[in-house]
Amino acid sequence: METQNELSRKDFIRQAGIMGAIAMMWPSGLTAGGEAAQKIRVGVIGCGSVSTQYLPHLSKSPFVTLVSTCDIVEQRAKDAAAKYGIPNYYPSIEKMLAGADFDLLVNLTNMQEHGRLNKIGLEKGKNVWSEKPMANTYQEGTALLALAQKKQLRIWGAPAVILSPQFAFMSKAIQEKKLGKVAAAHAHYGHQGPTWSAFFYEKLGGSMPDLAVYNMATLTGLLGPVKSIVSMLNIITPTRKVDNRNAPIKVEAEDNSMVLMEHTSGALSHVQSGFNYFDPYGHEGSGQDKPTISIWGTTGNMQLIGYDWAPTGVDMATEGNEKTKRFATDTGSFVWQQGASYISETMANGVDPVITTLHSLHVLEIIEAARKSQETGTRIALKSTFKWPLL
Repeated sequence: METQNELSRKDFIRQAGIMGAIAMMWPSGLTAGGEAAQKIRVGVIGCGSVSTQYLPHLSKSPFVTLVSTCDIVEQRAKDAAAKYGIPNYYPSIEKMLAGADFDLLVNLTNMQEHGRLNKIGLEKGKNVWSEKPMANTYQEGTALLALAQKKQLRIWGAPAVILSPQFAFMSKAIQEKKLGKVAAAHAHYGHQGPTWSAFFYEKLGGSMPDLAVYNMATLTGLLGPVKSIVSMLNIITPTRKVDNRNAPIKVEAEDNSMVLMEHTSGALSHVQSGFNYFDPYGHEGSGQDKPTISIWGTTGNMQLIGYDWAPTGVDMATEGNEKTKRFATDTGSFVWQQGASYISETMANGVDPVITTLHSLHVLEIIEAARKSQETGTRIALKSTFKWPLL
């Protein structure tokens, strides 16, 4: 029988291995004095809700110099610049790109604007980190990648869920065949819907690019590329009242989605998302202590506790250890809003990030294919792929 000390040593070794993997994903190029050897100059466009999460993280990064903010509501850009001591602010991307120079454009605008603004940034010689999705169609996304390559630039897209220690633990367990051959997986994410802007409900908005995108990135990251999908999408709440419109708006994009994915490995996975879910944890997800992702294999099963963008642990049971046990309870420094800071650090160190453009494009194609499946009532084959495993 193992003693408590022996169990503690095993837990320590296991946790050290996970955190070591995370350390490799997040290279530290600090000097002995704690300063970055090089700083990446960053310009942030979009000073709404998401910026209130990104800007604090970027402002604390030793690898970032915040150069400018930009927003079509100029006062928001001015206020954000004042709050974080940023020297420049602009009312348009054109004025921003003609102003103080910077290296990385961080795009936090409405999702319908991502493709257009990312293209303008690339054309003006800027690397780009884009909130999800990086474009509104797979074709637009591949064109952005081609433009970046032509300009010898880089473009990356959120989410950053693959950076968590919990993702690393799950990926390692799958690759080491702890679950045997993976057969199936399920993921879900939903709440009652954002209220601060209409764009979530307008054409090319919807619950998939806002919510399901996290689970799609996680499941494809864990189980590999998808070769075909079948979906059902609909609208449960046809009108919504939002903060930036005087009258109720008509909902044009899906607010309820079910997507079934066939991975090239043979595993089948399912993602459900929507803006009609009563959830006591709300949009912020604070306090979620139940599984949101479950994976089943021939010799084991595994559940992610909490959301993949705010995980708190992984439960696993296997043939060798049938009693479910919780692992990977240390989240380290992971937060969902760290993507641009992480990219800045990899740029400063001249290393390739584990977040890849091809993976983001694959998830984008899944979203587009899901809409086509709903429209046609058929299974849709995917064209894209990415290098897997990611870690």
